[in-house]
Amino acid sequence: MGIIAFLVIGLLAGLIARAVMPGNQSMGLIATTLLGVAGSFVGGLVASLFHRDGRLFDLHPTGLLFSVLGALLLLFLVGMAGGRRRVRV
Repeated sequence: MGIIAFLVIGLLAGLIARAVMPGNQSMGLIATTLLGVAGSFVGGLVASLFHRDGRLFDLHPTGLLFSVLGALLLLFLVGMAGGRRRVRV
């Protein structure tokens, strides 16, 4: 897969994940693309658990479905790590 196609799938996965996840994720276009690309790698790791070839840590771009699921997982983990921040005046 070419790098352009990988970035386009990453952008689509990031946009879909941000649309599905409730709340406000203030990210720009580049951060959304990086979220989708990272989600693709996480989705590839999860997808490799279901393959029978035994290669667990082969990082490869997966389809859009696992890319979105990986991006949703990353958004959830970042949201849990950040917690709720309160600004006191």
